[in-house]
Amino acid sequence: MKQFLKTTVALAMATAIPAAAFAEENWYPYEAQEVTPAFSADGEVSAVTYTPLERAEKAWNICVSFPHMKDAYWLGVNYGVADEAARLGVNMNNVDAGGYTELANQISQIENCVAGGADAVVIGAISFDGLNNVIGEVAGAGIPVIDVINGVSSPDISAKSLVSFRTMGAETGRYLAERHPAGSDPVKVGWFPGPAGAGWVEAAHAGFMEAVEGSAVEVLEPRFGDTGKEVQLGLVEDVLQANPDVRYLAGTAVTAEAAQGLIRERGLQGEVDLLAFYMTPGVYTGIERGFILAAPADSMVIQGRIAIDQAVRILEGEEYIKHVGPEIFVVDSSNIADVPRTDILPPDGYSPVFSVNQ
Repeated sequence: MKQFLKTTVALAMATAIPAAAFAEENWYPYEAQEVTPAFSADGEVSAVTYTPLERAEKAWNICVSFPHMKDAYWLGVNYGVADEAARLGVNMNNVDAGGYTELANQISQIENCVAGGADAVVIGAISFDGLNNVIGEVAGAGIPVIDVINGVSSPDISAKSLVSFRTMGAETGRYLAERHPAGSDPVKVGWFPGPAGAGWVEAAHAGFMEAVEGSAVEVLEPRFGDTGKEVQLGLVEDVLQANPDVRYLAGTAVTAEAAQGLIRERGLQGEVDLLAFYMTPGVYTGIERGFILAAPADSMVIQGRIAIDQAVRILEGEEYIKHVGPEIFVVDSSNIADVPRTDILPPDGYSPVFSVNQ
């Protein structure tokens, strides 16, 4: 216990935690979707109104592990977990592994969290299967594990707070397929799913490819890679050079964000359109400004909030929904003005909060 608190205090000293960063209005009740049976890949999805606890019974120590904090997507999840921990009155320690190639580092960080006194662990996983051993060890010690955002295959988790990235990919593919149905002129699409081997990437890739099947959309060879800006920009440059007739570039939010400037520099606006299969502040702004065509929103802030509430409910023996996530919807120029930004993105100017101490 003392070690956990010592760690969070040290992180707090290195990280500004402005009170203004935290929400003043309740985010709930929230209309979400429950999957039954829980943890099934093809379970039945039903509407549910999610209402979290008002306050935790004690200041539990919750460890949150992310793959990285290199893009604004995980900044949004960080806002959700940090703000909800503060609202509920629990301690939160958020570590990041440094990238999708750092599986060993994520495992080590999780082990350190548990050794330091974590009462529950929330994991945004680098690998769909690669964390199963450590999850089994943590759960075997009586510590609940909550799977957030990316998905894991472990049967030892206590809850999932996430959406189907297969659906996210499918929504993006469907958007293109509706613009270019079978029988229309074929169009080439560069496809950038993200780091190979990550569960969310494989799911999004499968959904995207299924959705465009039978349409006039021709998907070029997928370009897998880490979601760092330089990596994605390099992949985009390669596709543009090898395929001067490419009509769309679709992929991660980082791909779309990085490609905006390149498309403008090369005078390709209107000739090459950009899509992302999930939402970030940069993608949101790109859609507002007409630089990015569309992206589905998975409300990552809400996923982070729910994961913390699930952890507290489990620790306190309260009833909880085992498998739940926000409803997915596509945002483009036609509806962006009607989308509640605070549900899907962190506040403007938000900086990451690595620890919350009560």
